[in-house]
Amino acid sequence: MTWTGAGALFILVATYAGVAVGRIPGLRLDRAGIALLGGAAMIAIGAISIEDAYKAINFDTITLLLGMMIVVAHLKVSGAFRALGGFAIEHAHAPFMLLVMVTLLTGVLSAFLVNDAICLVMAPIVVHVTRVINRNPVPYLIATCTASNCGSVATITGNPQNMVIGALSGISYPAFTLALAPVALFGLLCVIVIVRYVYRAEFSRPAELSPEVYRGRMLPGQVLKATVVCLLLALAFFAGVPVAKAALIAGAFLLVTRAIKPRRIYREIDGPLLFMFAGLFVVVAGAERTLLTPDMIAWAKDFG
Repeated sequence: MTWTGAGALFILVATYAGVAVGRIPGLRLDRAGIALLGGAAMIAIGAISIEDAYKAINFDTITLLLGMMIVVAHLKVSGAFRALGGFAIEHAHAPFMLLVMVTLLTGVLSAFLVNDAICLVMAPIVVHVTRVINRNPVPYLIATCTASNCGSVATITGNPQNMVIGALSGISYPAFTLALAPVALFGLLCVIVIVRYVYRAEFSRPAELSPEVYRGRMLPGQVLKATVVCLLLALAFFAGVPVAKAALIAGAFLLVTRAIKPRRIYREIDGPLLFMFAGLFVVVAGAERTLLTPDMIAWAKDFG
């Protein structure tokens, strides 16, 4: 192995270890900074040229992430999430039905929108409702976070990892969903069954649930607009329109409004996540160019 190859291997391992831990002891680098540092280090040691680094960044993934972040931000700022969550939870008339409603709603939303944002939106609603009706919030919050993970498995747009897989593999949105939606549904059913069993004391205590959920400020016109755009976006995904193209157009269209200042939307965009993916693309490309030599590939084939 050459010195460049050894350096690339060290950078690859160190970068992924840093991203996994989330920080480097003694420094104030976050995951995005670690990934960017790793990418820059690959360029510095000559594992990859700056021109090839640009080409290594999969802009379909970055564009898809950005577009979906704008869509989710508009839904959040307009009050659409609070309205939908509040309406659904208000119509759960027993503790077990509340669990089912929270799980399914979180799972379905996480399947089509970025799951992290769904957790951030649903958690305060769940906490508020359980306080109003004097219930233990823990089982419902556990259902929220686990259902978000399970639901996000179903589609390419469910989470950033799926977006990368979709962009690099070329798998169509319908094919991806057809293969993994049953897995996601099974996961949601498991969440309901396991939470119901582990916290059976919570669900054996009867209660009549009819709280007036606080929905906060809502912009009806913007909620309607966002709902229509999301429906059209889902149709575009299943119709075979490139997901990055559809998401970017939808996000840009939602920015055209007189009711919401753009800076409120921009504050919701997770810029560090975009930087992290860009850096990781460069790190992986640098390692691929220096480590996957013909001799290494031949060795792997012999080993396999």
